[in-house]
Amino acid sequence: MDKARWLGVLVAIALVAGLALLTRREARKTTQEVQRVSVGTWKTAQTIAPFGYQRFLEGRYEVEVLPFTNPGDQKTALLAGSLRMCGTTLVHAITSASRGEPVVVVAALCDKCSALVVHKDSEIHDPADLRGKKIGYVPSTMHDLLLRETLTRAGLDPLRDVKLVRIDFFDMGQALSTGGIEAFLSGEPFPTMAKVEGYGRILSYPYFDDSIGTLNAGMLVTRNEIEEDPELVQDLVTAHALATEYYNAYPEEWLRAASEFGTPLEILKNAAENIALTWKMDEKYLQAARNLGKQMLALGMITQEPDYEQLFDLRFQEKAAQAVAARSGEWRSQ
Repeated sequence: MDKARWLGVLVAIALVAGLALLTRREARKTTQEVQRVSVGTWKTAQTIAPFGYQRFLEGRYEVEVLPFTNPGDQKTALLAGSLRMCGTTLVHAITSASRGEPVVVVAALCDKCSALVVHKDSEIHDPADLRGKKIGYVPSTMHDLLLRETLTRAGLDPLRDVKLVRIDFFDMGQALSTGGIEAFLSGEPFPTMAKVEGYGRILSYPYFDDSIGTLNAGMLVTRNEIEEDPELVQDLVTAHALATEYYNAYPEEWLRAASEFGTPLEILKNAAENIALTWKMDEKYLQAARNLGKQMLALGMITQEPDYEQLFDLRFQEKAAQAVAARSGEWRSQ
């Protein structure tokens, strides 16, 4: 083949390659206009925010919200690529990061939501009165840690001075009402349910400002997601902030929507004071997370603390705050 013909072939190949690249870019641009995005969460009042994302992403994304019953399954689906973002407890996020898993918390999800409950007719009036009692718990959860801290602060050794009974959260109320246990520490709506249905009494809310405060759960993505598609992560964080603030602005709509998950509206109205929908992460939040990690290490829940600078990424907060500021005045005026 002579030189001229060879150059012609090369030019043709280059043109075809260029056209193919442009075609892929245009296809990618078109799919991004209405991109399907899967987000995982729980069906509870405190983790409802993802169900509100679509309102703020209409026309750009089709949000598929997949409900889970525990943070471990959500994280597994996230790492497998089945989810682009998911909810998680901070205990689970720290555990995962301490194992070297490439997870990143990009927004808070909820604070508070926990309570220590005893039988309504119990003579237990202070955590110190729990000595020798059977207490329902789920190991390696935020509630496990809060229970241990509550007992320790009351002068009790969680391993020697009480009887910890492993019971699923959904079964704790039944166990308390029938005498199988004498107390439990769980998340909403179960503590309020025990109170409203008449078999339980809330002994205390286990929040300690000098340690982890009211820290509870956040929204998780993978490090690879941030590196490859930061625009998507920003859009999801912004939608999360807007959905959270929207539900905070309209609590009746929030609780009515949450009641569709199966918990009676009356119970949710009572539980609402112990639920904080949130999205903001600041230095106070990060310090509480570091305190949490230290406690987890001391309790043997992890073998090493994670790199908190890698685990928490605040770069998406500023634009989310700007979007909230632009809409909050509109909501207040309605």
